[in-house]
Amino acid sequence: MAPSTHSAMTTANTFPALIAEHARVRGQRPAIREKHLGIWQTLTWQQVHDRVRILAHGLAALGVERGQHVAVIGENRPQLYLSMMAAQTLGAIPIALYQDAVAQEMVYVLQDADVGVVIVEDQEQVDKMLEIREQCPSLRYVVYDDPRGLRHYADAALLSGEALAERGAAHLQAHPDLLALRLAEIDPHDTGAMFYTSGTTGKAKGVVLTSHALIDRARAIEAMEGLTDHEDVLAYLPVAWIGQNMFSYTQLLVTGFTVNHPESPDTVAIDMRDIGPTYYFAPPRVLEGLLTQVTIRMEDAGWTKRRMYDWAMGVARRVGARILDGETVGLLDRVRYVLGDAMIFGPLRNALGMSRVRVAYTAGEAIGPDLFVFYRSIGINLKQLYGSTETAVFVCVQRDGQVRSDTVGPPVAGVEIRVSDTGEVQLKSPGLFKEYYRNSEATRETMTEDGWFRTGDAGYLDQEGHLKIIDRAKDVGRLADGSLFAPKYIENKLKFFSFIKEVVAFGDGKNEVCAFINIDLEAVGNWAERRGMPYAGYTDLAGRDEVYALITDCVEQVNADLARDPRLSGSQVSRFLILHKELDPDDDELTRTRKVRRAFVAQKYALLVDALFAGLDHQYIETEVKFEDGRKGKISADLKIRPARVQATLTAKAA
Repeated sequence: MAPSTHSAMTTANTFPALIAEHARVRGQRPAIREKHLGIWQTLTWQQVHDRVRILAHGLAALGVERGQHVAVIGENRPQLYLSMMAAQTLGAIPIALYQDAVAQEMVYVLQDADVGVVIVEDQEQVDKMLEIREQCPSLRYVVYDDPRGLRHYADAALLSGEALAERGAAHLQAHPDLLALRLAEIDPHDTGAMFYTSGTTGKAKGVVLTSHALIDRARAIEAMEGLTDHEDVLAYLPVAWIGQNMFSYTQLLVTGFTVNHPESPDTVAIDMRDIGPTYYFAPPRVLEGLLTQVTIRMEDAGWTKRRMYDWAMGVARRVGARILDGETVGLLDRVRYVLGDAMIFGPLRNALGMSRVRVAYTAGEAIGPDLFVFYRSIGINLKQLYGSTETAVFVCVQRDGQVRSDTVGPPVAGVEIRVSDTGEVQLKSPGLFKEYYRNSEATRETMTEDGWFRTGDAGYLDQEGHLKIIDRAKDVGRLADGSLFAPKYIENKLKFFSFIKEVVAFGDGKNEVCAFINIDLEAVGNWAERRGMPYAGYTDLAGRDEVYALITDCVEQVNADLARDPRLSGSQVSRFLILHKELDPDDDELTRTRKVRRAFVAQKYALLVDALFAGLDHQYIETEVKFEDGRKGKISADLKIRPARVQATLTAKAA
């Protein structure tokens, strides 16, 4: 393999300029791969450049002008990435929408941004657009990539990707100088892309980010991590999420590495093992899911393999992270770790598709310390980063050799951080957003009078300059006795257990902490089947006494851990219930990025919250749910409420 090279593109400062530079410097190197019918198909940087040029002319033929918005909807697919590049080449602004959103959820964005052209993946997304077209008067064209199922659709607004390319080729012949003129007009400080926030506290807002903000943050990380054009990245998360968009799109165009698109969401695990990414990104929920699969496999393994796994993980927890950080470890422990790596850790990294990972990040929400330590202990260089849509992701990143489970690292180059008197983290950054689209009031509210961005997070800088995030500032509270209540911290500790998928803790202003718990159907179902316990579905399994006993043990283990922390010992969970349904984005209980809409959940299930704190031992509830096809139904259950043992605060013994 040729030696790795850094991109070192100091002159290319817009997305179209980056594409042209890559075609010139590394034209025959792979840019985008897609797995189709089991075979990986590759586009080189020269092919990307040529196709983007044709698509840009195609969009121009549809009337797309500088400053207009073009929406893309679908899974990670080359055509959608090329379409975003084409829009930016014209000076237009791409907006990615969540592919799993129902049609009515998309109406607000399409109306708010006056979207005239939408590029979609397949029939499913075409049907959504046709359903809401009358509510979106600006919508003129829907361009689709995958033609399956659309043969008999006769609608003047529909256009295949091939037809768009044909129009683009004709438009190029008629207007050969158009793109040169458009490119000359593009300024790095123009809007490069727009992302709509997940809307945990209300209606989504359009976050306007300039090309300079996005490219600057990507370059800062490229320099910090020594990223090269030989990195491999797997694009498997929603491209509408700023995290995935930055990793698999902006950093693709800045550094010039290769982005790989899985065949489908169902084949991500297989495709990841195929590719063996070197640069990897996953939110905590993905890492939790992978650990759950490992736990299930080990529970099904024979006695000898389980004993070997337990021994090796004991060694890993003791010295694995220290070895990864280059610290001094005793010879005997190092030999033990090498044996564990040969027998357990190496095969486990390979099974997870992480054998080649050089840098791995987790972000999106706080990660439980136990989960974080697990991955580092088996030799995966997992690091935390902190940021948001409004900051182009990269605000703080842990540096090699300075990785700790309780911080998100120091500020990235160019970022300034301060903590207000109220404990809110505030910052300045070259990656800061320009404004909220058509919402000047919200823009003003996020900025202090002296020009600092209000993150809405509570935290502090430690003596080494690392940022510690406690929780969302609005969620951090106090129990009735004045002790600290940080719900996310409690929830993450519970979610480390493979049997627990989601948790919502309550306690602000109360005498005790109570919680809703969602079990992990796969993990608990496997546990039940091994014990010969039949069940009819999630609701039936969640209500079993045996399952309550299982979850009670998890809660009490977390309580024992919290008892060792004088600051949070008062936040031990006294009572809990297992919800009769999984929290779901379609029911507005989670955002599309799987964050809990805490206030909405508390309001929707107020009857259950009241029952928890009233000391009841059960509560009947009937809940309305939405199905994937838009229909509504109801789920009812008489939920059990169970106590958990709370321990006295344990203080460290005097030396």
